[in-house]
Amino acid sequence: MPAVEMTVNGKRVSAQVEARTLLVQFLRENLNLTGTHVGCDTSQCGACVVHLDGAAVKACTVLALQANGANVTTIEGLAQGDKLHPMQEAFRDNHGLQCGFCTPGMVMTAIDLVKNNPSPTEEQVRHGLEGNICRCTGYHNIVKAVQAGAQAMKG
Repeated sequence: MPAVEMTVNGKRVSAQVEARTLLVQFLRENLNLTGTHVGCDTSQCGACVVHLDGAAVKACTVLALQANGANVTTIEGLAQGDKLHPMQEAFRDNHGLQCGFCTPGMVMTAIDLVKNNPSPTEEQVRHGLEGNICRCTGYHNIVKAVQAGAQAMKG
């Protein structure tokens, strides 16, 4: 089996993996980072979004070996100790979650969206989250949360 090495949430990790192992499987099964969810197995729901070298990607579409040498950030890597990332706080404070299953992927996508557009309009947020599905909330509070998170991330 081939070896893979990467930095995940600031820690260097390595393992032997089957060539067909997806990044989402590696994170969940090898590293026990279960905040990255598997929702659809078809790359449509966005529950598995992580940051790969700073860009949001669906971890179900990337082989672990493709992330060899990369920096990966998962939802578990956002908080600083007990202090949540501003986008996580915004989702909590604006009730941008209900069951919470989609939330990690939404937060990771939202951070990437705001990195590229620090003041997104409602329409831009809705467009930016098109690849993430929530079956509970109706999106209104998610949009509010992303916009509040954007403001908090400015300073």
